[in-house]
Amino acid sequence: MRLEDKVAVITGAGQGLGRAYALRFVEEGAHVVVADVQEDKANSVVQEVRDLGGKGLAVKVDVSDPDSVRDMFDQTVERFGYVDVLINNASIFSTIEMKPFEEITLEEWNRLMAVNLTGSFLCCQAVAPHMREREQGRIINISSGVVLMGRPFYAHYVASKAGIIGLTRALANELGGDNITVNTITPGPTETEVPRETVSPEQAKAMIEAQAIPRRETPEDLVGVAVFLASEDSRFITGQVINVDGGLNFN
Repeated sequence: MRLEDKVAVITGAGQGLGRAYALRFVEEGAHVVVADVQEDKANSVVQEVRDLGGKGLAVKVDVSDPDSVRDMFDQTVERFGYVDVLINNASIFSTIEMKPFEEITLEEWNRLMAVNLTGSFLCCQAVAPHMREREQGRIINISSGVVLMGRPFYAHYVASKAGIIGLTRALANELGGDNITVNTITPGPTETEVPRETVSPEQAKAMIEAQAIPRRETPEDLVGVAVFLASEDSRFITGQVINVDGGLNFN
């Protein structure tokens, strides 16, 4: 129960890694806000939260829309009274069509940036006053291991996730005086229920063979790191990138 009575807002929590973070946080005693653009999936995860005996709130949010983001935190504070943790997990990734960077349209580029990078910026901007008021908070940004390897044919995604690391470092300095930590997790290729077309079976096999720990990464390999960064055990850690990929990349 390392997060007992903590209130955590998790974007993109209707499926995949976001869902895994939410369920593990509940097991650690947290109350969770399951925020997702797909309201039906958010409601489904909240039902799982309640089945575990936890408290949850489903919120439909478009993280690229400032009004939608502010409403998410307004609903959170109205329901729970405060916000302790923000996990910026919402991202476009599973539907991306891989292609040479010359073929990426400006529309595709702007859409990824709006959700993957600007969305995290807007969420940080909206939650900061709530955390500053209480002089405490944990912000956990989810980047990606593709930044460390510079994976080709994925330039807009790689760039958006690299921006997350820069944002983390800048905000760590701005918010540290208010006892708010800001850190980044870079997951490796992780097996979830979300179908992906960006990694072929052959590519997945090659990456597993290149890892120091040669097996497929699962959500269970990541959730403990998120709990640590949300807990008091990490109170003097900020501005850091924690890479969780079984040793595919060393950082």
